[in-house]
Amino acid sequence: MPIYEYRCGQCEKHFDATQSVHARAEDTECPHCHAQSATRLLSACTTQVKGTHKTGFAEMKAYNMLDERMDKFAKLPPLMGKRAAPDMTEPSDPSTGGTTEN
Repeated sequence: MPIYEYRCGQCEKHFDATQSVHARAEDTECPHCHAQSATRLLSACTTQVKGTHKTGFAEMKAYNMLDERMDKFAKLPPLMGKRAAPDMTEPSDPSTGGTTEN
């Protein structure tokens, strides 16, 4: 069963209660003044890993995968390649057979 944090609406004191997930906050009784005007608070979640978990293993694996991808991307041509310089010669005239006379 989860532990919930509450704040009493009458005495403004904070308290914890181990309750079912289906318990309503309005039905929770304050242990200090015994009023039923508690408000459920959002609290930080804590977890504990037991066993042979290596701390930072997921991050190390992610960075290794990133390095591999970056090595592959470095071999590709650039997305925005350099634009070729325009040809500054005059175009040929098709009516004269492709030659220009000056």
